[in-house]
Amino acid sequence: MNILILGSGGREHAFAWKLSQSPLCDKLFVAPGNAGTAQVATNLPIGYNDFDAVSAAIREQKIDLLIVGPEEPLVKGIVDFLRNQPDLSHLRIVGPDAQGAQLEGSKDFSKQFMLRYGVPTASSQTFTAATLSKGLAYLETHSLPVVLKADGLAAGKGVIIAETLSDAQAVLRDMLDGQKFGEAGSKVVVEQFLRGIELSVFVLTDGKNYKILPEAKDYKRIGEADTGPNTGGMGAVSPVVFANESFLKKVEEKVVKPTLAGLQQEGIRYQGFIFVGLMKVNGEPFVIEYNARMGDPETEVVLPRIQNDFVELMVATAEGELDKIAVQVSPQTAVTTVVVSGGYPNEYEKGKIISELDRLDDVTAFHSGTLAQNGHILTNGGRVLALTAQANSLENAVRKSQEAARTVQFDGKQYRKDIGLDLIRYAD
Repeated sequence: MNILILGSGGREHAFAWKLSQSPLCDKLFVAPGNAGTAQVATNLPIGYNDFDAVSAAIREQKIDLLIVGPEEPLVKGIVDFLRNQPDLSHLRIVGPDAQGAQLEGSKDFSKQFMLRYGVPTASSQTFTAATLSKGLAYLETHSLPVVLKADGLAAGKGVIIAETLSDAQAVLRDMLDGQKFGEAGSKVVVEQFLRGIELSVFVLTDGKNYKILPEAKDYKRIGEADTGPNTGGMGAVSPVVFANESFLKKVEEKVVKPTLAGLQQEGIRYQGFIFVGLMKVNGEPFVIEYNARMGDPETEVVLPRIQNDFVELMVATAEGELDKIAVQVSPQTAVTTVVVSGGYPNEYEKGKIISELDRLDDVTAFHSGTLAQNGHILTNGGRVLALTAQANSLENAVRKSQEAARTVQFDGKQYRKDIGLDLIRYAD
């Protein structure tokens, strides 16, 4: 089977690494990929939002299975585009159509969807430039802190927690009047702040059946003890010690089942991953957000724990046969530490030589922002590497992952030294 993965980050390298282990995988391609994916697949110099180039590559390379990594092409409708081409009717696709991808593409859509189908979530209201004055007045009556979310895709930067009324009103003006996030912020969801502990649950669905994959917790802020600005993710851990069996059962009954029933009721053909961002509040799950794809760096701790043939799992998803597969999960703990460029998530330089990768022992280095050039591997993004270790205990997995982060070298390297430590304390 010839397989194409769209994307260029650590998530896509993890997919490629996992798929390449299957005897069902004949030729594997990643578009556009990175220096890591090039070690297990053939990179194609194609932008994943260039639908014509993607469809041409599918024909040229005789692709049987397509896995869409990032959210942007999904929200822009790449699945609909490909399904509308008669000669590609054989193509198996893992990823929702544009309507399904609205779960991530529009915060307002997902909020209304949750309300319709009784999925527990924070109370909220949505405002536009035309209703800005109502929004400002609404904030005056709102408890603090308050969460403001740009409706559309804003590269992970569209969520702001305001601690004071004046900050909240300034942010709302900035988004709606000042167009801080452009079109993505033409609507703003103003939401109740939930106090609790965060985690993510991943669902794989073929449109009818579903499997719940290993849960994970990621670390969003740049600084230790969750300080500083938000990033795409500085590390992740799976499993999550506070997500016991009874809590995960509540997630399945109160979140997963009504979400999938709602999609079916609305006639949305959803074959792919649903990332459910949750807050555990007094033992109860509340949905913070949906994503229409796997998370990054969560994929780098979830996939290593899945013991199934991953090609088999993806084909069953695309063919509506997930009920025929039992997902096997390793009891080991996986921890990933993300090593980032100096200055990230603000201005940073690219093109720094990465060394000591060959010294890593019993750790998988998933490449996020890398480029192979003239015999060297160079930094080519804010998040550079996700260093994943597996062990029989959380402590050992943390130690091995952190050791790898110390070992790898490039100019300006930074990483968080506290990934997983809060969970060790929680377990104690």
